[in-house]
Amino acid sequence: MEAARSDQAGSSEERVTPDKADAHRKKETLLLARTYLLQQLQSSQNPRHREIIEKALADLEKQLASTEEVDRSAGVP
Repeated sequence: MEAARSDQAGSSEERVTPDKADAHRKKETLLLARTYLLQQLQSSQNPRHREIIEKALADLEKQLASTEEVDRSAGVP
Protein backbone atom coordinates (compact mmCIF):
# COMPACT_ATOMS: atom_id res chain seq x y z
CA MET A 1 0.00 0.00 0.00
CA GLU A 2 2.67 2.49 1.01
CA ALA A 3 4.72 1.65 -2.06
CA ALA A 4 1.75 2.47 -4.27
CA ARG A 5 1.31 5.81 -2.53
CA SER A 6 4.99 6.67 -2.92
CA ASP A 7 4.80 5.79 -6.63
CA GLN A 8 1.83 8.09 -7.06
CA ALA A 9 3.56 10.91 -5.24
CA GLY A 10 6.68 10.47 -7.35
CA SER A 11 4.78 10.45 -10.62
CA SER A 12 2.94 13.66 -9.77
CA GLU A 13 6.26 15.43 -9.11
CA GLU A 14 7.65 14.24 -12.45
CA ARG A 15 4.84 15.66 -14.56
CA VAL A 16 6.02 18.09 -17.15
CA THR A 17 4.04 21.07 -18.32
CA PRO A 18 3.36 21.37 -22.06
CA ASP A 19 5.59 24.45 -22.23
CA LYS A 20 8.49 22.61 -20.63
CA ALA A 21 7.96 19.64 -22.93
CA ASP A 22 8.00 21.93 -25.98
CA ALA A 23 11.16 23.66 -24.76
CA HIS A 24 12.84 20.31 -24.18
CA ARG A 25 11.85 19.07 -27.65
CA LYS A 26 13.16 22.26 -29.23
CA LYS A 27 16.47 21.96 -27.40
CA GLU A 28 16.85 18.29 -28.39
CA THR A 29 16.06 19.17 -32.01
CA LEU A 30 18.70 21.91 -31.98
CA LEU A 31 21.27 19.54 -30.49
CA LEU A 32 20.54 16.92 -33.15
CA ALA A 33 20.82 19.53 -35.90
CA ARG A 34 24.13 20.69 -34.44
CA THR A 35 25.46 17.13 -34.42
CA TYR A 36 24.41 16.69 -38.03
CA LEU A 37 26.05 19.95 -39.11
CA LEU A 38 29.27 19.07 -37.31
CA GLN A 39 29.38 15.77 -39.21
CA GLN A 40 28.73 17.60 -42.47
CA LEU A 41 31.49 20.09 -41.69
CA GLN A 42 33.98 17.29 -41.09
CA SER A 43 33.23 15.62 -44.41
CA SER A 44 32.85 18.76 -46.54
CA GLN A 45 35.74 19.83 -48.73
CA ASN A 46 34.05 22.62 -50.66
CA PRO A 47 34.95 25.99 -49.08
CA ARG A 48 31.57 27.55 -49.92
CA HIS A 49 29.69 24.64 -48.45
CA ARG A 50 31.85 24.78 -45.31
CA GLU A 51 31.10 28.50 -44.98
CA ILE A 52 27.35 27.85 -45.16
CA ILE A 53 27.62 25.10 -42.56
CA GLU A 54 29.67 27.32 -40.25
CA LYS A 55 27.04 30.07 -40.49
CA ALA A 56 24.30 27.56 -39.73
CA LEU A 57 26.28 26.29 -36.74
CA ALA A 58 26.70 29.83 -35.43
CA ASP A 59 22.95 30.37 -35.70
CA LEU A 60 22.25 27.10 -33.90
CA GLU A 61 24.66 28.06 -31.12
CA LYS A 62 22.75 31.32 -30.62
CA GLN A 63 19.45 29.45 -30.46
CA LEU A 64 20.88 26.95 -27.99
CA ALA A 65 22.24 29.76 -25.83
CA SER A 66 18.81 31.38 -25.72
CA THR A 67 17.15 28.09 -24.70
CA GLU A 68 19.73 27.67 -21.93
CA GLU A 69 19.00 31.21 -20.69
CA VAL A 70 15.31 30.35 -20.54
CA ASP A 71 16.15 27.14 -18.62
CA ARG A 72 18.21 29.07 -16.10
CA SER A 73 15.51 31.68 -15.56
CA ALA A 74 12.94 28.91 -15.06
CA GLY A 75 15.22 27.09 -12.63
CA VAL A 76 15.70 24.03 -14.82
CA PRO A 77 19.06 22.34 -14.20
